[in-house]
Amino acid sequence: MANSHKTDDLDHFDLKILEALSEDGRMSVLQLSKRVGLSKTPCQTRLKRLVDEGYILGFRAVLNPQKLGVDHIAFAEVKLSDTREKALEEFNTAVRKIKEVEECHMIAGAFDYLLKVRTSDIRKYRRVLGEKISSLPSVSNTSTFVVMQSVKETGI
Repeated sequence: MANSHKTDDLDHFDLKILEALSEDGRMSVLQLSKRVGLSKTPCQTRLKRLVDEGYILGFRAVLNPQKLGVDHIAFAEVKLSDTREKALEEFNTAVRKIKEVEECHMIAGAFDYLLKVRTSDIRKYRRVLGEKISSLPSVSNTSTFVVMQSVKETGI
């Protein structure tokens, strides 16, 4: 495939750049170049290529959910009554519009989707579940697992 990439396509400098930026996406190109052992211009060229080729999808701030009052996490298993392609597309489109749904994964197994839902508390979660998630297209039932403690939360 022309647009398919693997880490085999990356050398150790590229991997060091990705690792460094995954830890601190705000570092300057000069700081990055020193950290990975390249001069500024080659580092900047590699960084641009990694962005252009889609290895880096963007840069964003990592927010503190506790300070923002949204540190309640629940995982909702969702089973659909219809799993034909059209129903899946309708569900996917609708679930993307629910701001409290932080992640949504189609799952192979006893249920169809696993949602990570972040709210301020269990009462707010109950409203999101009852008014938003349960009314998504083709939802037949849900099951919830409330997080007691987040031990590790990071991207790749």
